[in-house]
Amino acid sequence: MNAIWLFMKRNYKIILAVLAVSAVLWSFIPKKEEPNPEKEAILMELLTYVIQNGHYNATKIDDAFSKKAFNDYLNNIDPNKRFLTQADVDNFKKFELEIDDLVKNKSFVFFDYSYATLQERMKESQEIYKEILSKPFDYTIKEEINTDFEKMPFAKDKAELKERWRKQLKLNVLSSIEDKIKIQEGKDVEEIEIEEPNTEIKISSDKKKKKDPIEKKSFEELEKEARESTLKNLNDYFEVIEELTRADWMNVYINSILEQFDPHTSYFAPEIKEKFDESMRGSMEGIGAQLSKKNDYVEITEIIAGGPAWKDGQLESGDIILKVAQGKEEPVDIAGKRLDNVVKLIKGKKGTTVNLTVKKVDGDIKVISILRDKFEIEETYAKSTIIETKDGKYGMIQLPKFYIDFETRDSRDAFKDVAIEIERLKEQNVQGIIMDLRNNGGGSLQTVVDMVGLFIDQGPVVQVRSQKGQRQVLFDKDPKVQWDGPLVVMVNNYSASASEIFAAAIQDYNRGLVIGSKHSYGKGTVQNMLDLNSILKVKDYDFGAIKFTSQKFYRVNGGSTQLKGVESDIIMPDRLTYIDSGERDMENAMEWDKIEKANYKPFNYDFTTVINNSKNRMSNNSQFKLIDENAKWISSRKDENTFSLNYDDFTKKSKEIDDKAKVFKPIKNYKNELVFLSLPYEIELYKTDETLKKKRDKWHENLNKDVYVDEAVNVLIDIKNNTKSKK
Repeated sequence: MNAIWLFMKRNYKIILAVLAVSAVLWSFIPKKEEPNPEKEAILMELLTYVIQNGHYNATKIDDAFSKKAFNDYLNNIDPNKRFLTQADVDNFKKFELEIDDLVKNKSFVFFDYSYATLQERMKESQEIYKEILSKPFDYTIKEEINTDFEKMPFAKDKAELKERWRKQLKLNVLSSIEDKIKIQEGKDVEEIEIEEPNTEIKISSDKKKKKDPIEKKSFEELEKEARESTLKNLNDYFEVIEELTRADWMNVYINSILEQFDPHTSYFAPEIKEKFDESMRGSMEGIGAQLSKKNDYVEITEIIAGGPAWKDGQLESGDIILKVAQGKEEPVDIAGKRLDNVVKLIKGKKGTTVNLTVKKVDGDIKVISILRDKFEIEETYAKSTIIETKDGKYGMIQLPKFYIDFETRDSRDAFKDVAIEIERLKEQNVQGIIMDLRNNGGGSLQTVVDMVGLFIDQGPVVQVRSQKGQRQVLFDKDPKVQWDGPLVVMVNNYSASASEIFAAAIQDYNRGLVIGSKHSYGKGTVQNMLDLNSILKVKDYDFGAIKFTSQKFYRVNGGSTQLKGVESDIIMPDRLTYIDSGERDMENAMEWDKIEKANYKPFNYDFTTVINNSKNRMSNNSQFKLIDENAKWISSRKDENTFSLNYDDFTKKSKEIDDKAKVFKPIKNYKNELVFLSLPYEIELYKTDETLKKKRDKWHENLNKDVYVDEAVNVLIDIKNNTKSKK
């Protein structure tokens, strides 16, 4: 019943805010810790000081503010209302209008009270689901479940809470049974990940490709297996939750307060700040290996090409780490330790040595010494490909984010790398370039200003306005134009911030065409990352950092991208065509407005014919028609929240959905006729880096299935053949 899970409403805040600091983090958080009232009071003082003095539009901290923060906090710690009861909420109510005063008094009394209650309720929930899953469900009863948790009140008492757990678990088991039966019948069921609604953790479904031979099992056996797998997944989830510290949950509380100012203002604990910095610069220091938990130990899952472990050549995927030692120190047994704790032991400063006691795949025990170094995360960086068509060669540059190393400006950044990729493509005599900014969430403001300059001569790129209303125009002052040929910018609903600045500038200058979703994300604000330790240094205290909104940015035509985003010149249908998404769906988002336009001179290109040709092609393209029909179907079902828990009714509805979904299966089977080629320098690298070759081959394979890239190339060809300029 794949479609049911895809349309269930979920709230991701707790997973993003809490689990982000759990087992997936490459840092150390002690499991047991005592509250530090002094440090916490200073932290709250620092946060409020920065907000009140630096935020673009600081909301007044009063009772109304307090009430919203109170409700958001409850929603963040228990979004599916599976832990707290209405009685608990009623006990919390005395703080509903007091958070503003607690902030001013630097008190965490409400957090401490709610944290203690939540920990107790989570332990009780474990007893509930274990009891419920210990025996079969009755699937003959006519009953149903409503999964619209957002509108649902908290359970009035523990009996009602237990009933909610029962229904949610039954729904999960029902879905699992159905998939197991499909496999037994030899049906090709895709392997996907689903969200377990009552916990919001991702659990692997039993959807697997057909395998021979298939053991035939009774319904009772399959039902038992489904309950057991659900039980295991929940046990694994709560094992992670139990390792979260008081500080982890306090971060959720703090950010529930900060998000009242706007969706992009948040607190970064020290370990989160480190992770953010690594993501922005695309590099880190350590040994260059990806790790995962395997029973009580840690397994090497991938050696990062170009990293110290890759250069050393001794460590391999599949090796199990048993002990870790720093230089000449005694080794530490890592049995039973959290993954993030182990990673902290292995990571370290460039030039230091770590000794790993590992169990090789063949069972041999070996001590491997690796000299730590700085290495790059290749997936962060820009990459390009040559596209061969019947009408000649074209180029495509994919940019995941506008990355930069704020501490070392001589390091790689998106502007420099894109300039290099353009030169590489020019050497291959491409006749047009696609800038793929789909799913690019943004990054450095100065980087995008410089990057726009690669495609125009000189002029304003973006305008910013501060909290005091001061307007500043950011210019490209370099008269050099790196690429003056046909240009297409691809965006989607998740192209945000710096991506929108780039797309808007290209559009306002009429330099090229923006194609993709109806509109981009709609984030028109600028954030500053401020290290709180730079304001106040206290021995043995690391206060982390705050990311706060300090400016709004505006297009050179004076309009804002806030809420509205950048509207595509050529709209291509996608799954979200009929569903509003992006900044406009965020609580506390700032409003759209405009300012006076900057002094700039657009190119005199006439793209009318190109746009009309594209519209005509898509209107006659069966793939785009099917995508549009699918988008309408998704929109029609987005509010379906009620599901039957009677087996016959459940499977009947599931069959209806599956039958309808089969109509859209050809969407996944699409294949264009384009030929994607690696650049010469990459082909040389393949001789010593097989991993890079595999990644590029996979990328090219995905591009061959991409109808949007297919149309982007058609647009480039049309620009080359039909566009003239007087400039």
